[in-house]
Amino acid sequence: MTVALHAEWTKFRTLTSPLWLLLGAVAVTVALSAVATSAVSCTTADCGSDPTRISLVGVDLGQALVAILGVLGVSNEYGTGVIRTSLTAIPRRVTVLAAKCVVLSGAAAVGGTAAVLGALLTGRIVLPDLSGRALSLSDGPTLRAVFGSVLYLVLIGLLSLGIATAVRDSATGIGVVLGLLYIFPIVAGTISDPHLRLLLEKIAPMSAGLAIQATTDLPSLPISPWAGLGVTAGWAAAALLVGGLLLCRRDA
Repeated sequence: MTVALHAEWTKFRTLTSPLWLLLGAVAVTVALSAVATSAVSCTTADCGSDPTRISLVGVDLGQALVAILGVLGVSNEYGTGVIRTSLTAIPRRVTVLAAKCVVLSGAAAVGGTAAVLGALLTGRIVLPDLSGRALSLSDGPTLRAVFGSVLYLVLIGLLSLGIATAVRDSATGIGVVLGLLYIFPIVAGTISDPHLRLLLEKIAPMSAGLAIQATTDLPSLPISPWAGLGVTAGWAAAALLVGGLLLCRRDA
């Protein structure tokens, strides 16, 4: 496993695209959060706003770059043929996939932490009328939202890696992942049946996972914060399982 980790880390750090994608995720997350918080005119509990969730809204878009990073982490090797060299050097394919997961998780965690903390700091600056406690890591719900958002981004990266391992093509992988993330909420918004709409919101990886960001009015959520993050984790685990099985059964 040590050899596989070293190989994957070497490949990761010698490419420029992962760094630019992580920096882009940070920039997009903070920028969108700045726009969202600057558009808020009421930040008190009386008007039903959730300052923490508003400050972290940039994750909705920043996750797309993390997803692309996860897809390219394996699909690029199929496109260039490097995957054959990797599997020749390390015949145990599950070990190769596990090493990719570890390296990607570490990178997504670092980039996600920078993005989420940057978005939270932006919220504190743009919403100066708050006492500060609601957007402070000393506040339990806010700390849960921040930690959960970073974990959510890691899970999105792993979900993307699993899908890319299964489809072995960059364009297809990116299309499937982004469709899975963004089409679910759109479809749910067009459904008139409240029960079916609620079901879609509970099982969609994005809608369910981002419930972790809510810090107010939790009973009104379609799913509780940690349960929602568990749904996203389930999607990631399923994608990695399918991708791993196909990786072991198919030729490189």
